[in-house]
Amino acid sequence: MAMVEQRTSRRAWPPLLHRVVKTVRARGLFEPGHHLLVAVSGGPDSVALLTLLHRLLPRWRLRLTAVHFNFGLRGLESDEDQTFVMSLCESLQVPLRCVPLDARARPQRVSLQAQARDVRYHAMTRLAEDVGADRIAVGHTAEDQAETIVLWMLRGAGITGLAGMPVQRDGMIIRPLYEVRRREVLDFLDATGQAYRQDSSNAKPIYARNRIRHQLLPVLNQLAPAAVDALCRMGDVCREDDRYLEDQTVSLCVSLVQPDGAGGYSIDRLRLQTEPLALQRRLLREVLRRMHPIRRAPSLATVEVLRRLLLSKRGGERRCAGGVHVQVTQNALLVQPAKAVALPQESEVAFERHSVQIPSVIEWAGTRQRIRVQEGTREAAHQRSASPGWVMIVDADLLSYPLHIRRWKAGDRFVPSGMKGRSKKLQDYFVDLKIPVSQRGRIPILDSPQGIVGVLGFRQDERFQVSDRTRRCVVISIDEVSVTEGAH
Repeated sequence: MAMVEQRTSRRAWPPLLHRVVKTVRARGLFEPGHHLLVAVSGGPDSVALLTLLHRLLPRWRLRLTAVHFNFGLRGLESDEDQTFVMSLCESLQVPLRCVPLDARARPQRVSLQAQARDVRYHAMTRLAEDVGADRIAVGHTAEDQAETIVLWMLRGAGITGLAGMPVQRDGMIIRPLYEVRRREVLDFLDATGQAYRQDSSNAKPIYARNRIRHQLLPVLNQLAPAAVDALCRMGDVCREDDRYLEDQTVSLCVSLVQPDGAGGYSIDRLRLQTEPLALQRRLLREVLRRMHPIRRAPSLATVEVLRRLLLSKRGGERRCAGGVHVQVTQNALLVQPAKAVALPQESEVAFERHSVQIPSVIEWAGTRQRIRVQEGTREAAHQRSASPGWVMIVDADLLSYPLHIRRWKAGDRFVPSGMKGRSKKLQDYFVDLKIPVSQRGRIPILDSPQGIVGVLGFRQDERFQVSDRTRRCVVISIDEVSVTEGAH
């Protein structure tokens, strides 16, 4: 009887929910039993997303927590959006967090919309950690993807921009409506009688995205009725190409880029000059992105300034766009922050030591890094490894416990990955990287009863690497700018 009831329940699902479940399964967005943090603005897309996920609660054993961000940019209208979302979540019995945010203060040449997006994603990530969510679900549709691709196309973006939004970002943020058209969302809401809010700013032609949505895409749809689908397919193709080139760039960074211990990097100038133009640009772009406070990628113009210095036959020092100071030597390109970041005094970090729970997030004062420790499957771990920032994946079954993050001490040894089982003194490793003595005590070390698991930000111990036999992984990631972050 239970099986008959379950099948009947599934047949009662609206067609849109079947579409979403198909995307979730095909893309591996989340699994039964997961806790999802759902961003709800009150607009049709986010309201549809929450109500669709709510219908999955019994069959998928999901836990939902909703979050609503109030930027207060539209006065009374913003407050009414919040009141609507509170009422919706109360009717669905979904816990809700309402978070006030301010996007008015922003760096020069950064739009209000871009700043609001960055602030929102940062807040969502922090809240997901607080509530223990496995994923963060946002309500972007196929049209949102098409608009993003056109927007980047008009800016003259490369493959990364033309890839648009990933269906899954950083292994955490997911877009279950990624393959759903906006018309389908509205039809679903109308059919179920579900109310939603309309953001008046979405109709204002002062924003480029709004002009693309209301003026350009309708013309493209007249020329080619499947224009949105074609743009989304192009985005998927570009994303796979971009992922391959990023893998090549990461490998190149390992051999050509060294951290200088003060927030900058030394680039092997002569060897990089021999690489293809595409990889030269990508490596320089990656270095500058790592140095940005919120990891924002630089413009092509900024990258080209750096590339001209790379190819220059003259040495010297100069300040260039992007807020960096560049020193050109015969063999290296030294890229440093224009203003040095003040580090804690040695006495502040001399006895810093943290017990590591899984999962956990640790604030490491020595380098002002946020270190995230999570457990997951091999597949989920490798998805996380493709995200920005430094990531180390270890075999959970090879570890012994307890784990600690600590500073290095005299006599420390480890087996650096790629050394074919040969151990090395940590002091000698630091010497090889030309890390000043004054900086070495600030670098976090992940330690276990078996020895060092990894030098965080630099290299892991080969003994704990994943293999074909690995079933469970522990993922250690550093997702904020560090003054000692490395590429190893």
